[in-house]
Amino acid sequence: MSKTLSLKLDESIFADTESIVHQQRVSRNSYINSAIKYYNSLMKRKELRKKLEVESMLVREESMAVYHAFEEADLFEDK
Repeated sequence: MSKTLSLKLDESIFADTESIVHQQRVSRNSYINSAIKYYNSLMKRKELRKKLEVESMLVREESMAVYHAFEEADLFEDK
């Protein structure tokens, strides 16, 4: 299912888009759909990165405590 959308573009963006669409011989609709799909993917990856950074900071202190406990038990020493 597709949705109809009215869109206003800056003249320079429109001109660049038209040039690329004609060079690539693809429809404007297909080109814009691909561009939005790519941008959505990029934004999802950025959001995931933020979440991973936050989660990493939340477990950092506990991870360091476990590391120090292993270090004190000489588990990292070659025997």
